[in-house]
Amino acid sequence: MAQIERPLSPHLQVYRLPLTALASITHRATGVGLGFGTLLLTWWLVAAASGPEAYGNFQWFAGSILGILILFGFTWALSFHLLNGLRHLFWDAGWGFDKQESHKASLLVVGGSVALTVIVWIAAFIF
Repeated sequence: MAQIERPLSPHLQVYRLPLTALASITHRATGVGLGFGTLLLTWWLVAAASGPEAYGNFQWFAGSILGILILFGFTWALSFHLLNGLRHLFWDAGWGFDKQESHKASLLVVGGSVALTVIVWIAAFIF
């Protein structure tokens, strides 16, 4: 018997995850990220209640490059998690299970989360 050199089961180098699977994995990851981001929001509230010096320390961090990146990521994670949660609500109602519809919905979640994040940050700088 000739030995065929091939993988025994699909792996990430051979198998490409569908967008719906990537959206599901990202939904879980953004949920964890939102948990950590809540610590940042807690720091903000505690600093505001603790006085001007503590709040100044928070403002310094939030205004730094790292702080802005974290806040931007938090905004995107919140947008993605919200929109993907709405997609799951539609699934719970029995809508959007078709392969093409679920792919389109995943694209809408990704694009919508980016657009919503940009809108929030533009609005933050305007107002």
